[in-house]
Amino acid sequence: MTHRKRMLANRARSCVRTLNVGPSPAHAGRLEDGVAGLDGRVALVTGGGRGIGRAICLRLATDGADVAVNYRGSEEAARAVVAEIEALGRRAHAYQADIGDPAACDAMLAQAIADFGQIDILVNNAGIGSSGINRPTITEATPEQVNLLLGANLLGPLHLCRALVPHMRRAPRSDVIMISSVATQNMGARMGVYSITKAGMEALAHTLAKEERQHGMRVNIVAPGLVETDMGRNLIRQLTGSDDMRERDASAPFGFVCQPEDIAAAVAFLVSESGRYPTNERITVSGGGF
Repeated sequence: MTHRKRMLANRARSCVRTLNVGPSPAHAGRLEDGVAGLDGRVALVTGGGRGIGRAICLRLATDGADVAVNYRGSEEAARAVVAEIEALGRRAHAYQADIGDPAACDAMLAQAIADFGQIDILVNNAGIGSSGINRPTITEATPEQVNLLLGANLLGPLHLCRALVPHMRRAPRSDVIMISSVATQNMGARMGVYSITKAGMEALAHTLAKEERQHGMRVNIVAPGLVETDMGRNLIRQLTGSDDMRERDASAPFGFVCQPEDIAAAVAFLVSESGRYPTNERITVSGGGF
């Protein structure tokens, strides 16, 4: 063996010894082979009946969690998600509540805690995009449009955190995930009301992460770009006149538009034992952008 090869081999052995630091402290939780399940944990996913929310519900259930599926209008879709989760051998219930309605949210939380006994994962996914109010400029936006997005994207998640976080502190490990958007980076024209509300959500997450770390709570943000959902198709229709996502694949990173399952994978990592150390972080899932 040459001197250079011996040097590289010794360096590799040294790295292995450095990484082999022995068992984790008892309070750190179990971490085996880099992956750990969510058995015994209960997630509440807002807007869980369709799109990104549906994918998150199914991924967390696949990883072992029981799931409270929130929906606003599509009971049929939510109950279909519940059936899929139950087919995986996990518990699930659907709860109707407009996230912008504090009283409805309080009733949902009370019923979900009665049904499951606990909630230790909150995914604030429900929201309304700029296309949902026809992309007005700042000066064109009506008070009704502003209040609609504020309620769904900021004030609703704020109320859920205020109402649920004290309960979640009882768990040895708890997680809050905010589904935000690359809009807070881009600050694009005709996206202003949406960007403002999502930026507020991110401020909520960063502050909550600092306040709740002492209670074992991790708070993180996942910020998707364009995703193949009803919201994404509606945005593309308004921009291009066509909602066919296959027309976007060629110009998309890696040759395809981001799928809801790609966002769910990021959420699943953050709430797992593999993601036991990140908090106050923001993960952008956009393939690097168009």
